[in-house]
Amino acid sequence: MPTPTAPPPTPPEGAAASAAPAAPAPKPKNASVSVMRSRPWIAFTFLMPALVLLSALVIYPIVYSVFRSTLDASGSGFVGLGNYVEVFTDDDILTAFKNNIIWVIVVPSVCTALGLIFAVLTERVRWGTAFKLIIFMPMAISMLAAGIIFRLVYEQDPQQGVANAVWVGVHDTFAESSAWPGARPRPNAELAESGKGAFTTKSAVSSSDPANLPLVGVPPKDVAGAAPAESAPPAEAGGISGTVWLDFSPGGGGKPDVVDPKEKALEGIKVEAVKGGKVVGTAETAKDGTFTLPSKADGAKLRLPASNFAEPYNGIDWLGSTLVTPSIIGSYVWMWAGFAMVLIAAGLAGVPRELLEAARVDGANEWQVFRKITVPVLAPVLGVVVVTLMINVLKIFDLVYIIAPSASQSEANVLALQLYLSSFGAGSNQGIGSAIAVILLLLVLPVMVVNIRRLRRETRR
Repeated sequence: MPTPTAPPPTPPEGAAASAAPAAPAPKPKNASVSVMRSRPWIAFTFLMPALVLLSALVIYPIVYSVFRSTLDASGSGFVGLGNYVEVFTDDDILTAFKNNIIWVIVVPSVCTALGLIFAVLTERVRWGTAFKLIIFMPMAISMLAAGIIFRLVYEQDPQQGVANAVWVGVHDTFAESSAWPGARPRPNAELAESGKGAFTTKSAVSSSDPANLPLVGVPPKDVAGAAPAESAPPAEAGGISGTVWLDFSPGGGGKPDVVDPKEKALEGIKVEAVKGGKVVGTAETAKDGTFTLPSKADGAKLRLPASNFAEPYNGIDWLGSTLVTPSIIGSYVWMWAGFAMVLIAAGLAGVPRELLEAARVDGANEWQVFRKITVPVLAPVLGVVVVTLMINVLKIFDLVYIIAPSASQSEANVLALQLYLSSFGAGSNQGIGSAIAVILLLLVLPVMVVNIRRLRRETRR
């Protein structure tokens, strides 16, 4: 039979009271209710100025643009969707659509790729901060100033345009330039055009009589420093001699086809002796304009090749109808590649170094680390850059308006520029301009929605 256990001793009254858990304080009835919810007029008071500004600067223009796009040019007649039909049938506006598609595809891709490359590479060099500063500096320049700068950069004249100055310099390094561009013989002279810009004597030359090859068409200022022309003496050993000079005497006087004292020599002109369709001898005029050919040139005709007279290479027509859009895109990339680089570099600073080191320890090379780890980790940042640039280029106006000359502006046209030209240009049809504005809004909205959803997903994480 089990032995009964004694009950535990009863604690004193004061001890029991102290050991018992404290009862929770009663909650006020409205503790869970927000102060702002209990007093909505406070929230409304603070939000009212922002709502008024938002309505005046955003909501009202959008509503009015939608309404105005249904009216005619005068704003008094209702045309329904007629303006939208014209937008999608007008050739200039369709060109603007095509160019906007090019901008949206090319610019975000190129800027993001360059920004990613710059951000990754600048981590490996000491002077990375200085490099980032230089690349980011164009962001401090306004679109107007950048447009003026690049309008000068793309000037056709190599004396003014930096792009063509560099291009022409490279070209002339590897290609021989002409000696006297634009020079030509007088009409009905012994020298006659023989095709492709060359000039050939009408009759064969003889070793007994020096050949005179007068030319005109050279501006006097171009020969101001040239030596006086000299009559060539007969060549020795049956060779052919002659003179090439500018047959023009400053101040008048002188005889045609005769070397006069005031006339200038044309140095560096290439002379060929042609016999039976083959070149049997070549020479180049000396400082005094004279030349000498070997004896086998006797009885040949003399030819001055076209290379002597070709106009100098003048570079590329950057702002012509073919290259105007790529040229303007290049100026935009110059400005915004730094923006992409800074954002990506900030994201790159947050990449866990342990992941990169672990991959290298496992045998991955730098390209594999970049492709398999760095780019996937930076995907959210790259998304921000791409979406931001897409919204920006859909609204591009300043650079196109300033850089593109009037002759090729229609080929470089974009929607924002067409909106301005339709509304305030020669036609001044604000119905068409409002329709383009509404279409631009509809094009920007999906990109904004995608961006907002992405931001919300990241906030939930």
